[in-house]
Amino acid sequence: MGDDSEWMKLPIDQKCEHKVWKARLNGYEEALKLFQRIEDEKSPEWGKYLGLVKKFVTESNAVAQLKGLEAALAFIENAHVAGKTTGEVVSGVVTKVFNQPKARAKELGTDICLMYIEIEKAEVVQDELLKGLDNKNPKIVVACIETLRKALSEFGSKIVTLKPVVKILPKQFESREKAVRDEAKLLAVEIYKWIRDALRPPLQNINSVQLKELEEEWVKLPSSPPKQSRFLRSQQDLKAKFEQQQAQGDQSDAVDPYELLEAVEILSKLPKDFYDKIEAKKWQERKEALEAVETLSKNPKLENGDYGDLVRSLKKVVGKDANVMLVTLAAKCLAGLAAGLRKKFGTYAGHVVPTILEKFKEKKPQVVQALQEAIDAVFLTTTLQNLSEDILAVMDNKNPSIKQQASLFLARAFRHCTQATLPKSILKPFCAAFLKQVNDSAPEVRDAAFEALGTAMKVVGEKAVNPFLADLDKIKLDKVMMYKYVLEVCEERAAAVLPASCLQQLDSANWKERLASMEEFQRAVETMDKAEMPCQALVRMLAKKPGWKETNFQVMQLKLHVVALIAQKGQFSKTSASVVLDGLVDKVGDVKCGGNAKEALTAIGEACSLPWTAEQVVSMAFSQKNPKNQAEALNWLANAMKEFGFAGINVKGFINNVKTALGATNPAVRTAAITLLGVMYLYMGAPLRMFFEDEKPALLAQIDAEFEKMQGQSPPAPIRGAKKTGVEDECDEEEQDEDAGAGQDIMDLLPRTDISDKITSDLVAKIGDKNWKIRKEGLDEAAAIISEAKFITANMGELPLALKGRLNDSNKILVQQTLSILQQLATAMGPGLKQHVKALGIPIITVLGDSKPNVRTAAMATLQAWVEQTGMKEWLEGEDLSEELKRENPFLRQEVLGWLAEKLPTLRTVPGDLMFCVPQLYACLEDRNGDVRKKAQDALPTFMMHLGFDKMTKATGKLKPASKDQVVAMLDKARAVMPAKPAAPAKAGGGKGSAGGAAGKKPPAKGIKEDEDKSGPIFVLVPNAKEQRIKEEKQLKILKWNFLTPRDEYVEQLKAQMSTCFAKWLQDELFHFDFQRHVKAIGVMIERLDCESDATISCLDLILKWFTLRFFDTNTTVLMKVLEYLKLLFAMLNRENYHLNEYEANSFVPYLILKVGESKDVVRKDVRAILTMLCNVYPASKVFPFLMDGTKSKNSKQRAECLEELGCLIEGYGMNVCQPTPAKSLKEIAVHIGDRDTSVRNAALNTVVAVYNVCGDQVYKLIGNLSEKDMSMLEERIKRSAKKTPAPPAKQSASERSQREHPTNPSATFLRKPAQEDPNKLNQARQNAQHSESSHPSIPKEFQLDLDMIETDQSRVSELPDLVQHKLDELLEPIMIPEPKMRSVSPHFDELHNSTASTINFVISQVASGDINTSIQALAQIDEVLRQEDKAEVMSGHIDQFLIATLMQLRLIYNTHMADDRLDKKDIFKLYSCIIGNMLSLFSMESLAREASMGVLKDLMHGLITLMLDGRVEDIEDGQQLIRSVNLLVVRVLEKSDQTNILSALLVLLQDSLISLDSPMFSELVMKCLWRMIRFLPETINSINLDRILLDVHNFMKVFPKEKLKQLKSDVPHRTLKTLLHTLCKLTGAKILDHLSMIENRNESELEAHLRRVVKHSGNLSGLKTDRGNEKGGLRTDRMSKAKVSDILSEIFKKIGSKENTKEGLTELYEYKQKYSDADLEPFLRNTSQFFQSYVERGLRMIESEREGKGRIQTSTGTNQIIPQHGGDTGPLSSNNGEELKPAVYYERLKILRQRQGLENNSRQGLVGGEEEQQQRAPISSLLSSKPSVASSTDMLHSKLSQLKESRELYQQEHNAHTHSPTHAHTRSASPSANLDDLKKRLERIKSNRQ
Repeated sequence: MGDDSEWMKLPIDQKCEHKVWKARLNGYEEALKLFQRIEDEKSPEWGKYLGLVKKFVTESNAVAQLKGLEAALAFIENAHVAGKTTGEVVSGVVTKVFNQPKARAKELGTDICLMYIEIEKAEVVQDELLKGLDNKNPKIVVACIETLRKALSEFGSKIVTLKPVVKILPKQFESREKAVRDEAKLLAVEIYKWIRDALRPPLQNINSVQLKELEEEWVKLPSSPPKQSRFLRSQQDLKAKFEQQQAQGDQSDAVDPYELLEAVEILSKLPKDFYDKIEAKKWQERKEALEAVETLSKNPKLENGDYGDLVRSLKKVVGKDANVMLVTLAAKCLAGLAAGLRKKFGTYAGHVVPTILEKFKEKKPQVVQALQEAIDAVFLTTTLQNLSEDILAVMDNKNPSIKQQASLFLARAFRHCTQATLPKSILKPFCAAFLKQVNDSAPEVRDAAFEALGTAMKVVGEKAVNPFLADLDKIKLDKVMMYKYVLEVCEERAAAVLPASCLQQLDSANWKERLASMEEFQRAVETMDKAEMPCQALVRMLAKKPGWKETNFQVMQLKLHVVALIAQKGQFSKTSASVVLDGLVDKVGDVKCGGNAKEALTAIGEACSLPWTAEQVVSMAFSQKNPKNQAEALNWLANAMKEFGFAGINVKGFINNVKTALGATNPAVRTAAITLLGVMYLYMGAPLRMFFEDEKPALLAQIDAEFEKMQGQSPPAPIRGAKKTGVEDECDEEEQDEDAGAGQDIMDLLPRTDISDKITSDLVAKIGDKNWKIRKEGLDEAAAIISEAKFITANMGELPLALKGRLNDSNKILVQQTLSILQQLATAMGPGLKQHVKALGIPIITVLGDSKPNVRTAAMATLQAWVEQTGMKEWLEGEDLSEELKRENPFLRQEVLGWLAEKLPTLRTVPGDLMFCVPQLYACLEDRNGDVRKKAQDALPTFMMHLGFDKMTKATGKLKPASKDQVVAMLDKARAVMPAKPAAPAKAGGGKGSAGGAAGKKPPAKGIKEDEDKSGPIFVLVPNAKEQRIKEEKQLKILKWNFLTPRDEYVEQLKAQMSTCFAKWLQDELFHFDFQRHVKAIGVMIERLDCESDATISCLDLILKWFTLRFFDTNTTVLMKVLEYLKLLFAMLNRENYHLNEYEANSFVPYLILKVGESKDVVRKDVRAILTMLCNVYPASKVFPFLMDGTKSKNSKQRAECLEELGCLIEGYGMNVCQPTPAKSLKEIAVHIGDRDTSVRNAALNTVVAVYNVCGDQVYKLIGNLSEKDMSMLEERIKRSAKKTPAPPAKQSASERSQREHPTNPSATFLRKPAQEDPNKLNQARQNAQHSESSHPSIPKEFQLDLDMIETDQSRVSELPDLVQHKLDELLEPIMIPEPKMRSVSPHFDELHNSTASTINFVISQVASGDINTSIQALAQIDEVLRQEDKAEVMSGHIDQFLIATLMQLRLIYNTHMADDRLDKKDIFKLYSCIIGNMLSLFSMESLAREASMGVLKDLMHGLITLMLDGRVEDIEDGQQLIRSVNLLVVRVLEKSDQTNILSALLVLLQDSLISLDSPMFSELVMKCLWRMIRFLPETINSINLDRILLDVHNFMKVFPKEKLKQLKSDVPHRTLKTLLHTLCKLTGAKILDHLSMIENRNESELEAHLRRVVKHSGNLSGLKTDRGNEKGGLRTDRMSKAKVSDILSEIFKKIGSKENTKEGLTELYEYKQKYSDADLEPFLRNTSQFFQSYVERGLRMIESEREGKGRIQTSTGTNQIIPQHGGDTGPLSSNNGEELKPAVYYERLKILRQRQGLENNSRQGLVGGEEEQQQRAPISSLLSSKPSVASSTDMLHSKLSQLKESRELYQQEHNAHTHSPTHAHTRSASPSANLDDLKKRLERIKSNRQ
């Protein structure tokens, strides 16, 4: 007790330090009481205990410690100086209190810590607690964490600094102690309450199980933000205010996750050789360097440092590197650096932004996305003002992609701005740039500019932006406003379909209200009609704040379910999907909401297609950092693939993301990726593994294990997506049934890269370099290109040739490397490898002969790899394999025979070409090398199983007797062991056989369904489709059908073109890899040929193109079927009178001629037969050049056959068939007389002999110089042919010609139906006419036929019109010539022309001849037909053809003849005159003129106007006269053509001339023609197809909108168009609007709006039609009198006053006075001389009297004139002075008739009239003489028929006379009367013959 009394007396502070614990306990108790009594917090009493408080808490006695802690707590709460003790006291609490077992002690310790925080010492407390976390005692760690949690919970995140806490948190999750981990979890949950998702990034790398648990806890947390419940001393006064604010729902400021992160220093961690590697030449090394940087830059917060060099290197890659994959990587690195450094990156922003902007020219989506992310990240590190100069610099770049992306970047940047950070000074230049862009030609640029302007307006307000938009028209301004108001509009539309309470509560702070709102939303969507549902507006409402950041899981679940409902029930677009997908992907990994998110994704997949949705989802998931979302996104995709099927999935797009997933640290992501690959394997099979061959072995083993699980399983049938039809199901089953088919189809799904652009000439040069090291480098590069591409197309540029060269390299290492590349190629190319078998595969076989075993082994491995992809068929076709076996190389023979022995037994069928290998096989059986013999014996049975014993025995016939016996003995042995052919798989019946063959395997219903489906038309007749294809090929929009071997792009193009006009099933068959499907398809086409002839013709170009592809196949079965179809096709075309156009012929004939050199006789025979038939539907003269090209082939058979065919053409068609000229053609043919091949020599000789038979000795001049040997051979052959044909060469009789139609004669080329005559009489007639024919070779035989027969053909004489009977003595007296009866001149002529379209084709083809005389002769023949009204109809159906040929001749004259100084311009004038005369005749007959099509009329008008403007024509003598004739012809064309066609043609011509900026004169003349057409519209309106005209006007206005038209130098085009439309509206009224049916999209032009305006302003115009004629006349007179009279009359009088145009002026003045009888000419004549006035009056009287006199005999169209005549003969029967007609007149008439037949060669006669002569058109044949002859006007009294009749009679008489007197035609007495007796005799003879 003594001791006790001793310390009891001590003061309190000394008691607290006493050694006895009881004393200390007493001291603590008294101190507690004292502290509670002291009211003044600043009392000096407190100071005594400053040094003792730490001892209060660190008391060693547990009982005393409790009191000490209570006392310390009271001290801290009440003492003003308590804050000074914070550090030491809290440290003591951590070390001495938190480790105590008593809970009370810990509780007091925590209270002390919190009290220190309350007295403003939070930082010190926090530091000490964080130090305590490093303590080894887990109890202390747990208590520290718990204290931190309580502090945060009570004081909030503003008092407790979270950054250091978050930093140490992941470490606590790694603790061994469960208590620590559990407490850390509670702390993490508490922190999440305050900062939400900002906590996710720091905890991303903790254990996935812990993260999952955390996620589950976080989801449970209330969505409302936590409230501060305990306040600092300084906050006590504000406590009430805080509580009031929090009650109103104010949320604390969001915490930036970046601030919670620790900065990472990365510069020192860069690879040491980074800067060397980034400059390396090999892209793989550069990629390694960039990948290292990318990994480092992914750290979310980076330590500041000097990043200048690194940024410069990355910038260089972005700007300069050609490899887009590296550009993408570098852009990601820049984005990572900018995001990690934030404002510290600002110094580098100006350097990289221009480069990124320039690189936006790259169009690949992955590059653009990476660049967008980079520039967005860089923008956040700087200000818009700093970047404005760089951005403005690219706003007017030429590349539209750069402009678009710059504007889109600005739109995104503006969203981060406010009114303060986007002042007018910055906005103004941007708006100016946007205003330029809204008028850009590229729509994507315009849209981007609108979006940027709309965003700017939203950020700074309309008032700030509107001043810059003053120049914007209303439409564009509306578009800007649309972007601004998109969200507001969405709200309005949503408000129209959703309850008001629903919209108000969507963003309520109370989660229960938000839940109620979503329930209402769901009910509204469920009851909404699909058509009325505004999907986009609804999903934008769902995205409204809080949107996808919704924290209450119940609300979020409902929100996701509503998205799925909208996608299922509404018309859900990709735009709507884009609004929600990001949010859905963000929730797909959520424990509670993930299921709903997946449901919504699946619904979107159904609405927008799975391929698109899946690509978006996976891309978004991997742009996030949340592994849970990544894993679940992949799991969703795996399941979706099973539900939707694999169709359309872009495999390559996913592979990169899947690879990323496989490398993820999170195991769940890796597992999901492998599961997805397993599902993909179900659809793709083994090829899928190729994408992952470079993965780590361990990972590859996991993938293989997953694939192993899937093997043997079949993919489930799709239950979602587009429902398949029965037919498609059928096709699918068939494809699955094909054993080879499935693999190949899946291979086709793989996205393939075209590497041809990477196979540069430099690379090819490297591979072929002299230095082996450079060659090796080239091969390395090639291997790298193939490796990078993974899957490639068959197009490899020049690489195959380069690799082929390396297969025989002297360096064996390079040979092996090449073989390795070829193996790599086989895997990468897949089935496309087939087309390289001949070029690259056969050389591999050659390598099998190498002496080194390792090279042979490599070659065999390569060969096997190739065969695996191509099958054996391609290797066995042709003679290549047999050629290899011919090499006497034992190694090669061993390997090849061993390989064949292995492969042949596995094949069911082989090509017949395997027979070529049999002789070599027999040679191997007797080879010196024992191994070769052994292999040959092994192979013998396998050959026999396919070829049969008989065939192989027969093949021994060529062996020597001794060898034969041995081989036959071996064959007998082999027969015994011959393997059986493998049976066809049962399931293959459906794929390969007919529908019946599949009956056992498939339900009958499906077979019926298939038949029903295939019963529809196989070709679809699409109007104008062929013309469109021709136009596209001319404009080079598509590939021209011209190749040596068909490449993939040609096949794909043909597929695309066929898809619109071929039945889908037929197209599938035609492009099937199985040749039997081709045979089947051709069979169907044969069946449907007649019933679908029109549709067949409409698709003819495509059909012929497909057959050209088949000519490159080597399968004989298909080829024979092809030829069978072609024969039937050309027979049908002939029946339909169809003629191939140039486009069709050029796409087909060259390839047909390739097959004429086929080794099989039966093929050659059929091809020759087809060529014969071809001449019926295509001019022989155009087939001739194709055959000439065929003679240049390396194939001797082809050369010989082409030469034979040329001979047949010349026999049948004469020398005019030789194009371009007979001389040139014959020289080329004669070259082949010296050919080394016998058959070619003979064919060439036969062809030249055929020429000799046509033109005699002239052949020697035509063939040019030959060698002595060749000439002697030719002469010998000609002699022999002369012996066989003793009679002079004569035409074949009709009966002989008819035999040539028979298909058994393959050389027959000239088909003609037999004339219905007695053959004997015809032959006799031929014999009579022989001599006369041979003396006139200039007229083709075809056209002499009917003329010869007129006199000799007695059988039809009675049908000719009788001659009027006159006494010859009365010839000198005036006579009345009766009108002839209009009966057929010669029925024989009719039969000949009507039955033989080829005759007319031939003559028309001659019109376009390069030889002027040939062309003139052809024109003369056509003119003769056209001038006989009853014969002209034979031209029907040939009008377009004739006009095209004429146009070709006009172009030839314009481009070639006129420029050729060697040609006589008179000849050119003669040719021009013939052409114009022909066309005047043609366009005199309305029925023929109307057949001219629009396209031809357009080209015709173009040609005629070009001719009128050709200055060179005026330089020719009589050039002005020619131009006047052309002018007349143009008028005639405008009047007589089909009015719709000509009006349409003029509109298109005007459009073209304005586009191509032709001379203004050209456009002006076209418009004059249009004005003329407009003037006559009142008369022609009823015959015009207004729909077509309005379509052409629409197309015109599309190309030339109103603004663009007004920008032209002249306003006439604009006025012309307006006048045309006004006139049409005036004539038809409001009904004009009913004629817009042919316009697909009326909004593309202003036409409809313009028509509506005109109709509206004009009122009801329909009533005005009634008196249209009067009104028209009145309007025109008024208009003329007011505006144009003066100009027109001035122009007319100017012409009259000029020497050249006086007659034209008088004619125009006469016509003007006729039209406007009240016109006043006085003002124009007043100031002229009396002589001029008299001249004018006399001229007008002359024209008047002539027109009245000639009214009866003029042709129906009032044809104007070419040949001069006497103007005085105005009466029909007598001269002016009434004198009788003299005999000379009849003589002249006879002379003219003779000239027409080419029997006169006289010079110009002196019968030319005076100044006033009028010109009347004479027959064009009269122009054949050297100078134009002159006819008397009396000739025009006779009708065209009588002229023809007389010409034929006199022509025959002349022939008879000519036989006796060869010079008779050229000798004539000087006076006409001297020959009168002769004339009488001839006329008498004609009469006697006719009686």
